Amino acid sequence: MIGAGQQGASKGSGLAPNIASLLCYICAPVTSIIFLLIEKENKDVRFHAWQGTLFGVAIILLNVVLNILGIILGHLADFLGALILSFVIPIVWLGVVVLWVVCLVKSYQGERWKLPILGDMAAQRAGI
Repeated sequence: MIGAGQQGASKGSGLAPNIASLLCYICAPVTSIIFLLIEKENKDVRFHAWQGTLFGVAIILLNVVLNILGIILGHLADFLGALILSFVIPIVWLGVVVLWVVCLVKSYQGERWKLPILGDMAAQRAGI
């Protein structure tokens, strides 16, 4: 019998679905992969776990690409390119942080807010 304080708790993690969904994004992709492994039933948590995993991997790949661009522009000594890149990189990271915060808030509110492209991929993998 489920106690009053545990109603709606996820069987896999033992956490409320909105808390489990929020945790998927905290240290993505690590925490989201953990929830993919332990949560087998709740589709909302699985959606956020997949989206968190894809988002975390996309951030890692973005970081690699931006670092390579920075190295290439640094070796070419293209002042204008380096100047443009020095303005673009902070704007890109600001956008990433904003998306991350939106994912945190929406998942805590129990919404399935989809990131462009990644959200559809996550929904498909979560079986939604």
